[in-house]
Amino acid sequence: MPSTLFTNAFHDGYAGTSASTSQTVGVDLDLGVKVVGHGDEADQGIDVVDRPSGSLRLSSRPRGTTLQVFESSELMLSSQLMQRLVVAPGQTRVRLADYDTAWAQTQELKDLGKHVVKERAQAVLQQNIADLTEAQELLYASDERSVLVVLQAMDAAGKDGTIKHVMSGVNPQGVQVYSFKTPSVEETHHDFLWRCAKVVPERGRIGIFNRSYYEDVLIVRVHPEILDAQLGGAARAASFWDERYADIRAFEHHLVRSGTVILKFFLHVSKQEQKARFLERLDNPAKHWKFSASDLAERRSWDKYIAAYEQALAATSTTWAPWYVVPADYKWAMHAVVADVITSAIRGLQLQYPTISAEQRKALEAARAQLREE
Repeated sequence: MPSTLFTNAFHDGYAGTSASTSQTVGVDLDLGVKVVGHGDEADQGIDVVDRPSGSLRLSSRPRGTTLQVFESSELMLSSQLMQRLVVAPGQTRVRLADYDTAWAQTQELKDLGKHVVKERAQAVLQQNIADLTEAQELLYASDERSVLVVLQAMDAAGKDGTIKHVMSGVNPQGVQVYSFKTPSVEETHHDFLWRCAKVVPERGRIGIFNRSYYEDVLIVRVHPEILDAQLGGAARAASFWDERYADIRAFEHHLVRSGTVILKFFLHVSKQEQKARFLERLDNPAKHWKFSASDLAERRSWDKYIAAYEQALAATSTTWAPWYVVPADYKWAMHAVVADVITSAIRGLQLQYPTISAEQRKALEAARAQLREE
């Protein structure tokens, strides 16, 4: 029987290498779990022999390969890992070079390899999709709080795919997705927060901003001619950007005090990975529509965008709305992180389903009796 059970990079999961015979595969002494394999050489089945309480998620593997054992209630990212992703509020400077784009800083990825960690991240994602489905239903039913998810990233980082994968199990009636592109004439005649402020999620709903008001301290900073056109050539004070950051902090603080949870993600993709994804779009006819000549033009401003992001992250990561810098070179890891943060945030609200009064309960009983008499 194998004696070593290693801890997953993403959650407190456990695994042991299957033996050549149908014997015990692994034991987790802390959980009191004993797993025994049965089956022929082609397929190693798994039975839970001893489990004091709760449920256990097991994944079958062919004989001779690794067997994964996951405690479903613990399929969450470790707090230590999450702390590495959060931009600490109050920083005067953020260096994105200090945030890895591909999880290379994790010893688990180095020791176990990409395949094993990817498999575990996918297990985290699938569990969180299921949990998010339940959490969203509770959010909607309680009608007390709302959640705003802000996604910012360089081109081809995976914002659309993150929305697709993470929100795949939720009820579309409770989710609103807005993509903010070039402002319209009407929008430029209002303050820069207006077009986003009018579509923040109401109570009971999850709102997703695919890009956001942060574009007004990013692209217009990289391309000041855009801002000049929007402002009609008006002169800008030296404090212009600091004032915009202050406006964003105040706006987000107002939303939080009004009952909205704000979750902000910068999907951190490397320049090398962006190049690979652009080439994939160019090589695959089915993805040609995703590529624009402007993508290459913006890529030439990579360093300027990184500088603009670093300034924005430092100025607007607050205790009430911190930024998460999520490694985006591996999409499976990125999806797992975003799903976990959203699910954990809703669970942390400790919402309850609405209760009914004695009079309402009496009416329900009358309705039940009436239906049974038909």
